[in-house]
Amino acid sequence: MENLSHLSLSPLLERALRGFFHYKLLTLALNLLTFEVLRPARPAAWPRVSLLVPARNEAHNLRRTLPTLLAQGAHEVIVLDDHSSDETPLLAARLGARVLSGAPLPPGWLGKTWACQQLSEAATGDVLIFTDADVLWQPGALDAVVEALLRSRADLLTVWPRQETRSAGERLIVPLNDDVLLSLLPAPLIRLPFASAAAGNGQLMAFWRAPYERLGGHALVRGEVLEDVTLAVKLKTRGGRLAIALGGDLVSVRMYRGYAEAVQGFAKGLPKAHGSSRALLALSWGWHLLAYSWPWLSGRHEFMLYALIERLLVNLKSGRRAPADLLEVLATPLLPLATLPIYLRALKGSYSWKGRTYHRPGHKAHDARSRP
Repeated sequence: MENLSHLSLSPLLERALRGFFHYKLLTLALNLLTFEVLRPARPAAWPRVSLLVPARNEAHNLRRTLPTLLAQGAHEVIVLDDHSSDETPLLAARLGARVLSGAPLPPGWLGKTWACQQLSEAATGDVLIFTDADVLWQPGALDAVVEALLRSRADLLTVWPRQETRSAGERLIVPLNDDVLLSLLPAPLIRLPFASAAAGNGQLMAFWRAPYERLGGHALVRGEVLEDVTLAVKLKTRGGRLAIALGGDLVSVRMYRGYAEAVQGFAKGLPKAHGSSRALLALSWGWHLLAYSWPWLSGRHEFMLYALIERLLVNLKSGRRAPADLLEVLATPLLPLATLPIYLRALKGSYSWKGRTYHRPGHKAHDARSRP
């Protein structure tokens, strides 16, 4: 490709871009040292633990993941079948889980928040661990989660499983989930009382029952597409303690099966993450195009190096160290183009997920559900 060095920026914009990368790399350096990673450990005490799995058409995942959950030694494993059209409830029961049939979705609720609320009401544990059906638990993972929860003295421990990616499209965009966390949020800030320093991941959230119920449970976030983040923020707002960790070698997940599903999934929560502002969405995409693609077109080696180091450090810290994981760093300049369909889909007034269609806040239509 011809060096397009004439594509220059104003000095002010270059300083802003340099500051952007400096902040991200400094945050990454801090998180390399301080962000907790789950390690094999035996808890000093063993509270009564409920493992809770919301499931809608998840038979393809549960075949692989549910046996690993059942082997953890929890007091109970409950799967809530949210009106699946596949064999989710039969499979879960056959494997040995307690299976609940979900009630019809009430107005104002999203499918996952309603499923989690029903699970919490049926559970008997002192510790409620909500985990997605696609999360794979290795032997000893529950011990590590409970030990980290006890040691941190937190009301909520939320964990980011290591990302499994198989297709090229997944490799391009799914690790951005880790990048946002590790390059923008300094882990030590989580211990401070400020609600703005909060993060949550619904793939694995371990609550003590008492603070969860004082908070109002998932009913508090019934209509929130980013219910995990909102729960973490609300918890800290009300004086609760939050802890965060990476899954390391103990907990992993394949979030999406292919590029198209990843685009659909990421587009659900992107507007909320940008304050439901279309202008901010457009600005965000343009900024990332400038930060990650422009340097390669203009031959600005400084910014090219920053971007490569950022992606490399994220992969190393999150446990994605296989040769293919490290080689995907070279695709960094393609990221803005790969995420463009996500931004375009996020600009729409509605989205569909697992057979249900939802309308975003600010649009006149109410939830339109193809099934209960």
